Amino acid sequence: MNISWNQTYGVLQRVNSFGMLQSTQSKLERQQETQNQVEFYEQQKENLKNVTCETVEEIAEKLKHLHSYNEQIAAVKAAYNNEQMFHILDESTERGEKIAEAAEKMEPKTPEERREELIEEALGIEKPDGALGEVMDEMEEVVKEMTEHVAEEMTETLDEAVSEQADVETAESLDEEA
Repeated sequence: MNISWNQTYGVLQRVNSFGMLQSTQSKLERQQETQNQVEFYEQQKENLKNVTCETVEEIAEKLKHLHSYNEQIAAVKAAYNNEQMFHILDESTERGEKIAEAAEKMEPKTPEERREELIEEALGIEKPDGALGEVMDEMEEVVKEMTEHVAEEMTETLDEAVSEQADVETAESLDEEA
């Protein structure tokens, strides 16, 4: 059984890709692609060893191919190094976005947001998205307005009752004095 490191690396890469940053996954793909290209040109160089040359022109052609393969390998490695610089920028941007999201979640909440969260936790519901969420938001506003209206009416009724009670008590105290 002959399993190469590249095959094992590819399987491990796919298994570990869950939960990785997108930039890290693309880095691993670029590494694999670069390694495959370098191996291809190295194999071409190995194949040149099997070529027999009988004339000076054939030897010159063989050397030309050898230099060409070496240049291709150097170019592939240089391209990979340039891509690595951009990878570092991409990765830092992704990490910055994740940190910003986490910081946003950690921001202090307003009393209204805390109240809404407590209600949601107590009821065990989460706000749905889409049309149903909009309808629930509208219903919440209507209930809020109705509650405020009822509270105002009760306050007015209570104020009237208190003033009537005060008038009755004032009248009784005047009757007692007379």
